[in-house]
Parts: sequence; structure tokens; C-alpha cells
Amino acid sequence: MLIEALIVVHIAVLGYWLGAEFVINSTFRYVCFAESLPVAERDRLMDHVMNVDQHVRYALLLQWTLGLYLAFRLEYLPGGDLGAHSVLALGLGWLTLVEFTHRQRGRPLGSRLARIDRGIRYLMVSLFVVAGVGALGGVLGIQSWLAWKLLCFAGVILCGLLIRFALIKLFRLFAELREHGTTPALERRLKSAYYGASSYLVVMWFLIAGITILSIWKP
Repeated sequence: MLIEALIVVHIAVLGYWLGAEFVINSTFRYVCFAESLPVAERDRLMDHVMNVDQHVRYALLLQWTLGLYLAFRLEYLPGGDLGAHSVLALGLGWLTLVEFTHRQRGRPLGSRLARIDRGIRYLMVSLFVVAGVGALGGVLGIQSWLAWKLLCFAGVILCGLLIRFALIKLFRLFAELREHGTTPALERRLKSAYYGASSYLVVMWFLIAGITILSIWKP
């Protein structure tokens, strides 16, 4: 009964994730294209974007934790209950880090914690790529469909990192906007930042669609 309930939650998190992404992208576009809007208002909306962005981080961590927990419990991955419980502990710790980083944003401690969080994501990308490639090469005893899921999820995390860097670039542009005011060149750079982040988002959701198909089909 627990496993069935967690599978339902695992699916529901996708809807939660997609909804948050739509809100972020829509607001992001509005802010980047609203040249006539006062700078203070655009700044306030960007702060709102970062608050909503936290929901995307929650969703990714929930998917990571639930997906691996279910994989261990359903014996798709070796490790059994020990692996499942370890994933729950790691997921809770990572979630705590993400929440504390958000609350400390704009402070030196927040910047240091953000670097730690990015380091964990790089580590996860590396581990998933190694595990996926190893499984496809016959080195690890993991089914091929799950190996492809791991590779796709590595791509999802990587796209999230690229979006994060696009947002960092955007905040630097907003610092210029606050200091010097709007110019045609700066507005073009803001629009370019939006299109760059959105392109990564499109790739991310193609990968998530691939993960969903693999989960249902299990070829």
C-alpha cells in the first residue's frame, strides 16, 4: 500500500513541478520584456520569481528522493531497505540545505551554501552518468530502461544548473538596470537571457517526458 501511494505522489510531483515552471517562465518573460515598467516593480517581480523557483527545487528533490527510494524498494537497484533509507536521509539533508540556502540568499553564507548545493548537483550528474553508461555497457546489473532514466535525469539536473547560471546573469543585468537605468542594449541582453534560460527549460522537459515514457514502457 505504501509503495502504491508513493508512486501516486511521484506522479503528482510532476504536475507540481510543471506548474511551478510555467509560473516562473511566464513571470520571467514578463519582467524581461516589460521595458515600460518601473525598475523597482521589475525588481520586485524578480524577487517573486526566486520565491517561486524554490518550488522547482523542491520538486526536483522530491523526484530524486522518491524515484531512488522506489527503485531500491522495487529492487530495480541493488541495496534493498538500506539503500532506500539512505536515500531518504540524504534527500532530507539536501532539502534542508536547499531551504536554508534560499533563506540566506543575498548574504555571504547564502552564496557559500549555493556553491555547496551546486557541487552536490555536479556530483549527482557524474554519478548518474557513470551508473547509466556502466549499466548500458554491462558493467552494472541495472536494466537498460533504468540506465536511460538515470542518464536523462542527469540531463535534467544539468539543465537546472544551466538555468541557474542564466538567472545569475539576469541578476547582474538587473544590477546594471538599477544603477544606470534602461537602455536598448540592456533590454536586448535581458531578452537574450530569457531566451537562453527558456531553451534549457525546453530541453529539460523533453528529458522529463523521456523519463516518464521509460517509466511506463520499461523497454
